Amino acid sequence: MSLPMGELEVVGESAPLTNKTVTGSSIVGRSLWSIAWRRLRKDKVAMTAGVVIVLLILIATLAGPLTALYGQNYLTHHNLPPNALTDSATNLPIGDFGGISSTHWLGVTPVLGQDILSLLIYGARTSLIISGLATALSLVLGVTLGLIAGYYRGWRDTVISRIMDVLLSFPTLLFSLSLIAVVGIVNSSPGARYAIIIFVLGFFGWPYIGRIVRGQVLSLREKEFVDAARSLGASNGWIMAKEIMPNLLGPILVYTTLTIPNYMLGEAGLSYLGVGIQPPTPSWGQMLSDAGNYFQVDPMYLVLPGLAIFISVLAFNLFGDGLRDALDPKSTR
Repeated sequence: MSLPMGELEVVGESAPLTNKTVTGSSIVGRSLWSIAWRRLRKDKVAMTAGVVIVLLILIATLAGPLTALYGQNYLTHHNLPPNALTDSATNLPIGDFGGISSTHWLGVTPVLGQDILSLLIYGARTSLIISGLATALSLVLGVTLGLIAGYYRGWRDTVISRIMDVLLSFPTLLFSLSLIAVVGIVNSSPGARYAIIIFVLGFFGWPYIGRIVRGQVLSLREKEFVDAARSLGASNGWIMAKEIMPNLLGPILVYTTLTIPNYMLGEAGLSYLGVGIQPPTPSWGQMLSDAGNYFQVDPMYLVLPGLAIFISVLAFNLFGDGLRDALDPKSTR
């Protein structure tokens, strides 16, 4: 019986790490990453979320040129005569929907009259920098310690696992608020604020990826290819770097896309509570906090940063879910 021409893919429990395409008389293997990319492209929701993420990164990266092209700057205050855009009596923007006009597309803020679109653009940069670097810190700590715990086991595993248990038992938000307050972040420089928030989020977040990596390594270290490497005299460091780490890239990638939005919410929450990013540095959480006093009379000031947070977090979560399904060898997509 001859095989039909075209692409053959095995799915389910026995799905291999490679896929095979029959072309004439030759069989071309497909890597796991090739299969995952094919599956991901078929997921319209995940691909749409990916486009939103790319746009968000571009906006944050090109914040300066974009606002220069737009012609407005978040540092400019439009609350002084003769060109004031806020009412001196009520501190509210002059005009409908928060002062929306041809020069201020999303209006201006109460009191200071700052351009809201410029604040949102630079707020995206703040959010992505903090969440991205905090995620990187969590990855470095979690992957390194999880790899050591899972591979060596014994007393190393016991010590690292107990540290993870202790950190996971902390009320992270309350401890973060206390730690940041003790450091005096409210009165520190913008750079110090960034560093402390990144440290707090990244340090208390690494046990989650640490547990994932440890569990994966405990399984991988018993595989035949690891035994083969040991029998050939490979060192422990070589085995971890060359044999085990490549098999951890999938879970690490999924963890990254699902952790960034959590840290975005964490940064926004700390700024909303007044211990995170402080003016004049733009932050979506700070905008929400400032809008709390005006949401009944100027709802746009509250809706816009809230919508920015919602769309960004949703995009990362949807893309992370799609990526996880695409990398799952049991997936039927």
